[in-house]
Amino acid sequence: MWNDFKNFAFKGNAFDLAVGVVMGGAFGAIVTSAVNDMLMPLISTLTGGTNFSSHWAVLSGSPKSAAYADAAKEATLFGWGNFIQVLITFLAIAAFLFVLVQFSSSLKKQAPQAAPAGPTLDQQLLKEIRDSLAKKK
Repeated sequence: MWNDFKNFAFKGNAFDLAVGVVMGGAFGAIVTSAVNDMLMPLISTLTGGTNFSSHWAVLSGSPKSAAYADAAKEATLFGWGNFIQVLITFLAIAAFLFVLVQFSSSLKKQAPQAAPAGPTLDQQLLKEIRDSLAKKK
């Protein structure tokens, strides 16, 4: 039973998947920070100081607070600004992963191998079979 567990947990896809999940979590924190701390301030500057996370529409009720989290407790809100921010985060992650996969694929591509100088082993065996069949006729 111990050997079966070792084979499952430490060999093959289960271990690779666990490493991928942990790395994905760490990578998500990096990208979230890059978007929130670097990309969104640039977008805010380009749009005249707009902070997307503070934009919402009141559907019902009358919130007294200017902060979204507090206002959401007092009324029903349509928080479109936070959605824009999450969408930008998603697009940044997708773009970075696309570039990473493209780079990884270019590293995996190898120069085409030159054709062998002589016939391959399969070709030699087929010739021998052909010749032996021709002699039997």
